[in-house]
Amino acid sequence: MKYSYAEYVSLFKAISDQTRLKIVDLLSSGEMCACQLLDNFNITQPTLSYHMRILCESGIVTGRRDGAWMYYRINGAVIEAISDFLIEIKSNNEQGIGKSKDNCNCQISNL
Repeated sequence: MKYSYAEYVSLFKAISDQTRLKIVDLLSSGEMCACQLLDNFNITQPTLSYHMRILCESGIVTGRRDGAWMYYRINGAVIEAISDFLIEIKSNNEQGIGKSKDNCNCQISNL
């Protein structure tokens, strides 16, 4: 799955908060209910709900209701797309903005 740069920005914004990044890390071990997540933080339930809404709206996390309980899990396809994007940047392949340095017309002098 490939995203546009704007979509990647949205995904990175969703995990750019320390609490949300920790939530994603916790969920990497498997599905958890909101109360289990809450036990790992010094925040209120409404604050957790705020963070979960951002993660769910971004698509990084999915939620399901089971009676009165909400269970959350990582959306593996989205995490894989983020990982692939970062690997693509690291590998500096032909698909990136930088493409080929041979096409550069600037003159670099040795200072």
